[in-house]
Amino acid sequence: MPPSITQQSVEELGGEASVLVRQRRDHAELDRLMNLYTAGSQPAERRRQTLEDIIQLTFSHAFAEETVLWPTLRRLAHDGEELTSRVEQEHQEINDLVAAIGRTGPADPRHDELVEQAFSLIRQDIRDEEELLLPRLQEAVDHDRARLRHLGTTWETVRRTAPTHPHPAAPRRPPGNALAGVPLSAFDRVRDMFRAGARAPRTRTIVVGSAALITAWLAARRARANH
Repeated sequence: MPPSITQQSVEELGGEASVLVRQRRDHAELDRLMNLYTAGSQPAERRRQTLEDIIQLTFSHAFAEETVLWPTLRRLAHDGEELTSRVEQEHQEINDLVAAIGRTGPADPRHDELVEQAFSLIRQDIRDEEELLLPRLQEAVDHDRARLRHLGTTWETVRRTAPTHPHPAAPRRPPGNALAGVPLSAFDRVRDMFRAGARAPRTRTIVVGSAALITAWLAARRARANH
């Protein structure tokens, strides 16, 4: 099996557009943000925003993996089921922890402990992906640069439209996660916009209307599938 993706050059990983390079870039950003939060040097409001940035990146990244990458690994590698089941369990535990964080505030004595546990699991998840799953995916596609770039484009498209907050009861695998992801993503991204200060009446109308349209589309699709 190839070495950890942290030990390979961009060229060895298939180029800048490769899914392996994109994954590594996200992992580095998560590590930077977690270190920034843990340092405790930011003002309280900015520190809360850093935690929010970590949560949004973690869940959009994981959803894209579960939708695009892990099905490919299960299909191509004999040990794909074992490897992806392990990381899916980590994702579920992170979901549960971050949902618990959302039920506490910074003044709650459990808050910092839950954040520390979540960060520890996120770091473990990153190690497992960089050292096991992604090198195995690289091997399974026979280092095919075109295929790695195609996976990268698909993964990035899904990540940019994925849910950004924990949904512990949502399915972890296609097609269930993809179907659930449409309304969940609409809900999350409307909430993110409001939290970021998108308060203007016109903006509210646009984002809420968009969410309603997406949810209606999903309902119609399900109705057609039942006939």
